[in-house]
Amino acid sequence: MPDQTGSAAPTAVHAPSGWQARKSAATQLLILEATLRCFTKLGYFHTTTPAIAEEAGLSRGAMLHHFPTRMDVVRAAIAHLHAKRLKAFRAAVEGLPPGESRASAALRAHWEQLNHPLYAVFIELYVAARTDPELADVLEPAEAAFERELRATAMEVVPEWNVPGPLFEVGYQLATCTLRGMALKLFAPGGAEPSEALFRYLEQQLADLARQAHPPTVDAAHAAQTARN
Repeated sequence: MPDQTGSAAPTAVHAPSGWQARKSAATQLLILEATLRCFTKLGYFHTTTPAIAEEAGLSRGAMLHHFPTRMDVVRAAIAHLHAKRLKAFRAAVEGLPPGESRASAALRAHWEQLNHPLYAVFIELYVAARTDPELADVLEPAEAAFERELRATAMEVVPEWNVPGPLFEVGYQLATCTLRGMALKLFAPGGAEPSEALFRYLEQQLADLARQAHPPTVDAAHAAQTARN
């Protein structure tokens, strides 16, 4: 499947302030992208520093100069991937022509990310973190930060979802948990992608919640009733 995550500057790479700094930032980015490819091809447990260095076309010493330990590069790669996912999600919705449903695009953009090979890596990381305290210490705050940013981005780019409070939380959990469950289902024998009917159902439920959060004014309700009569 083609990479749907876009390309964003990784969180771990600092803004360069000179030729040497730009070179260092470019090398770090090369290492982080190589780490993500290793995650996809080899899985988390087999993504070692020698494997990453080979994938990046660097000596192991050159890689360790930037990321002294395996967990250093894992931490930076997770942050880098989260930045790419958020940028891709925003771009998919903000790039719509006028008149098209941003809510629909947001749901499908989120699904594209969940249907990406790197989401399988996240599932592997979640399971590994259960018995790996060091990985859990990296993954838990990174995931919490990503969830905060995803919520904020969704509310910003889809105006009808900009309803802070219990109703937004209900809609957010309905959409994200349903799609994540469907992504997990793909790993089961006979697992299938969500149908258009499921997407339309989620869109309708989110629209209904938005209307509950912003009920029509008396004048608007009267005008609608008059039009129906």
